Amino acid sequence: MTDSLARRLEQYTSRRPQEVLIVTAQIAGEEDQVAIFKGYSSSLMRPTAFDPDVTVLPDEAKIIAIDRVASPYNPESPRYIQQGLTWETIQPLLSEVG
Repeated sequence: MTDSLARRLEQYTSRRPQEVLIVTAQIAGEEDQVAIFKGYSSSLMRPTAFDPDVTVLPDEAKIIAIDRVASPYNPESPRYIQQGLTWETIQPLLSEVG
């Protein structure tokens, strides 16, 4: 899983620690919401592996939407930078950070 979608999103947040990505995805037929911050991902809806190096988003996950949120993330009052990005529309941002 060298350059998987999860790894690319995690790398993005490593290089932009002032942002949190909230990813809504369909995983094995079920919707999940995943927060990605400073290179690590965590499910907001289900248990997450204890090992922070285990990515939450598998390669076969279908990205529904990605929201860019200012850090620190407060779920009760998120400060959105951009909402509703798709895998295609986030590509230029991922390219900017390498």
